[in-house]
Amino acid sequence: MYLSELILDFIEHLEVEGGRSAKTAENYRLYLERLVEFTHDIQVEKITTETIRKYRLWLNRYKNPQGDELAIITQAYHLIALRGFLKYLSSRDIASLSPDKIVLPKISRKQVTFLHYDEVERLIGGIDLQSEAGLRDRAIVELLFSSGLRVSELVNLNRDHVNTKRREFMVRGKGQKDRPVFISQAAADWVERYLDARQDTLPPLFLSYSKNVEADMSGDFRRLTARSIQRMVSKYARLAGITKHVSPHTMRHSFATDLLMNGADLRSVQSMLGHSNISTTQVYTHVTDEHLREVYEKFHSESGSA
Repeated sequence: MYLSELILDFIEHLEVEGGRSAKTAENYRLYLERLVEFTHDIQVEKITTETIRKYRLWLNRYKNPQGDELAIITQAYHLIALRGFLKYLSSRDIASLSPDKIVLPKISRKQVTFLHYDEVERLIGGIDLQSEAGLRDRAIVELLFSSGLRVSELVNLNRDHVNTKRREFMVRGKGQKDRPVFISQAAADWVERYLDARQDTLPPLFLSYSKNVEADMSGDFRRLTARSIQRMVSKYARLAGITKHVSPHTMRHSFATDLLMNGADLRSVQSMLGHSNISTTQVYTHVTDEHLREVYEKFHSESGSA
């Protein structure tokens, strides 16, 4: 059987039985189509370790029409997709290369960028609260910092999803997994202030006030996009004089770092972030290690000091 036909089966399997989102399935399809391009659509039983060696070299030298190379992390995603595909073939008893033969490259973790509490306050201080859009922006920043929501999760929220009285609600995150989200009293208050200021009955929790939107019957035409929130957060960071790159995900990093620095355990933070693997959460430990060093330097007395 040929690569191309089995890849289609695999993508359908990811969505239907694997519980993966349509976006994840689409990414896997794009990654595996590069393998089809490289091999000229060979039969899966003809995939060998030599095929993979040459494929990795091809990925490393690959350039898109704009002349850009693939980042190391992107090359790794191609191999992760390939390994998942081979595992799928194995589960169906289709002869091919063992998925264990796919060795992923070691990738050094990026430095986590986060905001200290005083920086978050400076960012919030630059929001003009005289308009409905300003109230919306304040509610968004408060919600991001107090909940650790992914921006994709935030933009999908509707009014009836968020219980501001109990200050908790459920979200469906990556891998279609549900988890509880808790928010601060300040975040709940600002969400209520924003909703009280609105004159509409549209379902989305956060609306776009751009005039360049086309109406539809669902009311989703006014839903604020993730890209708009990214631009908004970046704008307020610049106004606050914050020179580091700030995005909605920075607020998520800030949420996790703040919890750990105040004594939360890693497993609890993992659950609140919706990480399926604790190794993903461990990226924050080096930040807290640095914090511990600062505490040590500040409070530990050297022996023999005058």
